[in-house]
Amino acid sequence: MTDPLGNGHRTANTGDENGSADTGEGGESSSAVADTGDGDRWEWPVIESTVEYDNEWYTGGYDLVEQPDGSRKRYYWAELPPAVVVVAVADGQLVMVEQYRPAIREHCLELPAGIVEDGESATTAGARELREETGFEAAGVSLLESFWCTTGMLRHRRSIVFAEGLTPVEPELDTNEFLSVRAVPVTEALPLARTEPANDATIEALLLAAAAELLPDAAL
Repeated sequence: MTDPLGNGHRTANTGDENGSADTGEGGESSSAVADTGDGDRWEWPVIESTVEYDNEWYTGGYDLVEQPDGSRKRYYWAELPPAVVVVAVADGQLVMVEQYRPAIREHCLELPAGIVEDGESATTAGARELREETGFEAAGVSLLESFWCTTGMLRHRRSIVFAEGLTPVEPELDTNEFLSVRAVPVTEALPLARTEPANDATIEALLLAAAAELLPDAAL
């Protein structure tokens, strides 16, 4: 792969940490608590669900939930579209991007990533994001893992995909994407990803790819 930069580029009370106490609100639950058949695993009734914020990026609000001891508490959440992270490798090098993240006010070295659009699979979205952000078309993309993220607060799923057989094409950056593409030797990728400001999605994806023996020379 040609270097894009020319330099190689219980049932238990959870306490207050997940919500603030809320007493005297709401009526009776619309559904009864049912044993799932897994011993102590029960579904907690939702008394009400309220959206407090909604925009093109995410929806935020809270559920007023009846806990196993009968008390009620608000559990706040933010709902985001599903995302995909791409591990793309060619000739012993990993395609990464460096970009400024205004939310944490840091420049971050990350794997290509983005939103899974309606009607897309994770692999299709991964191939599209790789092409748009980095200018590489993948001959093959496979799903490594899909999981929930930050389950104490987020309603958000993340998928990790592996891309190979890369061919250079024209990138198609979004209007809010100002990034540099870097080709990083597989042997250096994980140590670099662990360097502050470290990114959770990038570290997760690299570890999963290494566990799948897709990064045989990666330093763990």
